[in-house]
Amino acid sequence: MDKAERNALIESYGSAFDEFVAALKAIPKEAWLFKPAPREWSVHQVIVHLADSETNAYGRARRIAAEPGGTVMAYDQDVWADKLDYHAANTDEALALTKLVRKMTYDLLKRLPDEVWRHAGVHAEYTEPYTFEKWLRIYADHPRNNAGQITENYRLWKEQQSK
Repeated sequence: MDKAERNALIESYGSAFDEFVAALKAIPKEAWLFKPAPREWSVHQVIVHLADSETNAYGRARRIAAEPGGTVMAYDQDVWADKLDYHAANTDEALALTKLVRKMTYDLLKRLPDEVWRHAGVHAEYTEPYTFEKWLRIYADHPRNNAGQITENYRLWKEQQSK
């Protein structure tokens, strides 16, 4: 990845959460607990997932930057959603946490020296090194992707309401 591509992904990282919040504002709270299917997540669960994912991303980025070659934590997001009872979690707190860790990581990304972008860690879900560039490719659009997910949930909820 060249520097221009990296900078574009960093800026995408910096704006993705705002796009998630904009999508969320279009969805009435009464639709937040709707699950399109038993094994799919509600809007509420997606919000809490985003907080867990972003806090894991926060730790992974710092681990790779400061301690290259170390192991970064893997987790099963579906198990977390179930075992941690995401529907019982506070969405306002989850959104505030996500906003904060995302902002702190965005600020970190902008000030990292070039050599850090060649760092890598070990991740149990990947056979190849988990590079800082791979990390950025995964997380740059993560909230944006979740915005698409919650928007689709809302569409399906409205469809169900009209039956």
